[in-house]
Amino acid sequence: MQSMRPRVVLSSWVHPEVRDRLGAACTVVANDTREALTPDELERRCRDAHGLMAFMPERVDEAFLAACPELRIVACALKGYDNFDADACARRGVWLTIVPDLLTAPTAELTIGLMIALGRNILPGDRLVRGGGFRGWRPVLYGQGIDGSTVGLIGAGSVGKAVARRLAGFRATLLYTDAAPLPPDQEDELRLHRVSQEELLARSDFVVLCLPLLPGTRHLVSRDFLARMQPGAALVNTARGSLVDEEAVADALESGRLAGYAADVFPMEDWALPDRPAEVSARLRASGRTVLTPHLGSAVERVRREIALQAADSILQALRGEVPAGAVNRPASPRGKRLA
Repeated sequence: MQSMRPRVVLSSWVHPEVRDRLGAACTVVANDTREALTPDELERRCRDAHGLMAFMPERVDEAFLAACPELRIVACALKGYDNFDADACARRGVWLTIVPDLLTAPTAELTIGLMIALGRNILPGDRLVRGGGFRGWRPVLYGQGIDGSTVGLIGAGSVGKAVARRLAGFRATLLYTDAAPLPPDQEDELRLHRVSQEELLARSDFVVLCLPLLPGTRHLVSRDFLARMQPGAALVNTARGSLVDEEAVADALESGRLAGYAADVFPMEDWALPDRPAEVSARLRASGRTVLTPHLGSAVERVRREIALQAADSILQALRGEVPAGAVNRPASPRGKRLA
């Protein structure tokens, strides 16, 4: 008698190749829409599932795991896993995996795009033309170019270094602050100068957030932080939304202290925080000095396909009883026997 095939839930739409790879060994419960499942619907689908491929809109905590006793692995098709309780997964014998490398390059690329869009007034210029107000060149919308500017990177991990590499052609002065200094040869290669946060904020024309969301970094960008920035500087956030106090940023924009704010991430996405806002700040959405994108950091066709394929491989490895690639926890007693 043939053994039952393991069930794997896909919480978001994925490319057909991903479903095919999993479908060769598993029964796949797919989400064929481009919308996120509600928490209740996700839990319902996972109650008898052995694997879950999760994405940014999900939260996995102790209560979710208790309701899904057959789960062996939660494979996150992402890098930053602050919405997923790795310790709770380990206690319940569930692997938690991420895809650590593939999101870095596209996120750094988008960061540069947001810096240019913000500094060079691309969105106001687009609105001017579309609104019929363009009558030929006028001395308007002068902005801040990257070339010859000073750029301050808060954080010099993989994304911070990738941003620095992409800034090499702009003849900018590159400053960074990080609790762990880079080796001198890396600083030389990337033309990065380590300074205090105080000096970085005082000197930078662009301040770019490149660090994870941790208890100690929530609302790093506060009213005090913004007051210490060079007047007329711009702030760019492609890291995590809750690094920033959005209302403090709105105040700084309205006062003219801050020239502009570009964000691809927002506090309302940080599902693990019980007091997260329900939506993006209305004041930021209404401001003419913001560039706001809907979490496009890794939204490159080829990259998203490969991210999901790597997550699928982690699921198959865990179901075969192997240590899955990208594991961020170590269950003392992984649930169940080999299934795939």
